[in-house]
Amino acid sequence: MRNRPILQMVVFVVVGSIIGIVLALLIPWFPSKGSVQAGNVRTLYTVLLIATIPIFVLVETVVLFSVWKFRMRPGQEEMDGPPIHGNTRLEVVWTAVPAILIVSLCTYAYTVLRSNEANKTNAMTVNVTTRQFAFEFSYPESGGKQVISSVLYLPDNRPVVFKLRSLDVIHSFFVPSFSEKLDAVPGITTTLRVTPNVLGTYPVECTELCGAGHSLMRTAVRVVSPTAFASWLRAQPANAPPPIGTTPPTVTNAVPGYGAPSPGGPSSASSASSSASSGSTSGSSSSSSASGASTSAAAGKTVFTGAAGCSGCHTLAAAGATGTVGPDLDARLKSDCATAASKTARGATLQQCIQTAITKPYAYLPTGHSAGIMPSNFAQRLSADQIQALVSFLASAAK
Repeated sequence: MRNRPILQMVVFVVVGSIIGIVLALLIPWFPSKGSVQAGNVRTLYTVLLIATIPIFVLVETVVLFSVWKFRMRPGQEEMDGPPIHGNTRLEVVWTAVPAILIVSLCTYAYTVLRSNEANKTNAMTVNVTTRQFAFEFSYPESGGKQVISSVLYLPDNRPVVFKLRSLDVIHSFFVPSFSEKLDAVPGITTTLRVTPNVLGTYPVECTELCGAGHSLMRTAVRVVSPTAFASWLRAQPANAPPPIGTTPPTVTNAVPGYGAPSPGGPSSASSASSSASSGSTSGSSSSSSASGASTSAAAGKTVFTGAAGCSGCHTLAAAGATGTVGPDLDARLKSDCATAASKTARGATLQQCIQTAITKPYAYLPTGHSAGIMPSNFAQRLSADQIQALVSFLASAAK
C-alpha cells in the first residue's frame, strides 16, 4: 500500500508522456521543408521534444503530487515539518541523469550544426547583396557573364554557398523553409550553406530591424530543376545593371557585380552617355530636358517598380503601386509637387522638383511625414540615366 502512490505516479508519467509526445509531434511547428538542412533541424527538434516532454511531465507530476500529499492542513499552521534526511542515492541519480542527457543533446545538436555547415562537393556560389530595403542575388558561375536578379533562383539538389554582404546596415537573410538564417554585416562577408531539395517557391525575408521599410524587405526563392535553372541562367541578359542601382561610393567592401564599370560595359556606356549629355547642354533645365528626351517613361516605370523600390513605399496608379509608408504620389505629383515647383526660386520646372525630391527627399517634406524614412542616397544608388528615366515617368504620371 505504501508504494501505491509511487506506482500511480509512474503510470501517470508514462501515459502523460506518451500523450504529450504524440500531441507535440502532430503540431506543425515549422513551415514546409525545402532543404536538406531543414530536414536535419526538424529531426533535431523531434529528438528534443521526445527527450524533454517526459521530463516536463515527471517534474509536474511530482510537484502536483507533493502539493496534494504534503499540503498544510488545518491546525498545522505553526508546526514544523518532519526532519527528513536526504537520500544520497536519489541525489546522485537526479544529478547524473540530467547531466548525461544535456551533454548528449548538446553533442547531437553540435553534429547537426557541423553537418549543415559542412562543405559540399559541386557547390554553387550565390552572392547575396542587401540594402535598405531589398535583396539582390548574383551568380558568379554564369558562363562568363554577370547575372544579377532580385528573385533568387536555385537548382534542385545542388549545394549552394551564399556569400552575404550589406551595403548599409545589418540585415538578416532568412528562408523559413530552409531553416537557415544569417546576418549580413557591413564591411564583412558571411557565409551560409544550403542544399535545396524540394521544388517550389518560398518566401525570403529580412529578420533584422533595418529601418522603416524593414517589413517590406521581402522577395522569393524559386527552386527549379537543374535543366530549368540552366535555361533561366542562359536567358538572362549579359552584364545587365544591378536591379536597384550601383554601389554607393562610400561602400568599402567589395560586392561582386558592383565593382568599377568595365570598359565598354553597360555601366561605362551609361556614364559616357550621361557625360556626353551633360557636356552638350548647359544649365540644369537644359540637362533635364535632354535626358528626359533620351529616356522613356516606360524605362522609368521599370526603375520605379524594380530598381529604386519606390512601389514598396508609395501609392501610384500609373505603376500599380499601393504602398503606404511614404506619401501618396497620385496626390503629391498633381498638387503638392507642382505647388512646390512654382514656389521654387527662378521658376523651377516640375521635372526639377521631382528630381530634387528623389535626390534630396527632405527638401519638400510633406506634412504628416517624418525625415529619415526614405533613403537619401538615390543619387549614388541609381545611375544618371535611371534617375532621369524615373523623373520622366513621374512627370508623365502628374499630367
